[in-house]
This record gives sequence, C-alpha cells and structure tokens, in this order.
Amino acid sequence: MDKHLWIKTMLGFAQKSKKIVSGETAVKACLKKEKIYLLIIAEDLSDSRKKHWEYLAQDLGIPVYTIGSKLELGIALGQSPRSVIGLTDRDLARTILTRG
Repeated sequence: MDKHLWIKTMLGFAQKSKKIVSGETAVKACLKKEKIYLLIIAEDLSDSRKKHWEYLAQDLGIPVYTIGSKLELGIALGQSPRSVIGLTDRDLARTILTRG
C-alpha cells in the first residue's frame, strides 16, 4: 500500500476512535495542553502558516509530518478540508512516524 494512502487510512481510524483533533483552533488548544503527539500539516498550506505550526511544534518537541492537500486530509477524516491535524494518541503517533 502507498505510504500516503496508509497514513490517510490511519487518520480515518484515528478520527473514528476520537484520537485526533483537527482545525486550527482545536489543534492550538490541545497544543497548549500538551496533548498532541504528532502534528500533520497539509502540503498546500501557505508557507507562513506552515512555519507558524512548525515553530509551535518545535517549541513543544512535537514531530511534524507534512502530507496531502487540505482537501485530501478532510476527506480522510470525513470532514471539510483541514489544514492541520493533531494526533492525541501516543502509540498511534509513534506508529505513523515509524511506518510512514
């Protein structure tokens, strides 16, 4: 299976099991509470917004993965387009990082 397809499939499973937050407001709130273990950013997000999220994640020691378009990420979650996604499950984040 294609690596990106596998990751998007895992994001769908994470959404169904409520181990994910998406959208800038929700992700920022969970980052402040230190409840995110992997940050996923859409490839078509503007460079300034990508840097913003990357700096936030770097300050907190959270790995960042850039994959897919906003539309593709939204479809993977069964929602509208999403620019940023946070995984709230440590094991799932580790699995994506090591296999993805």
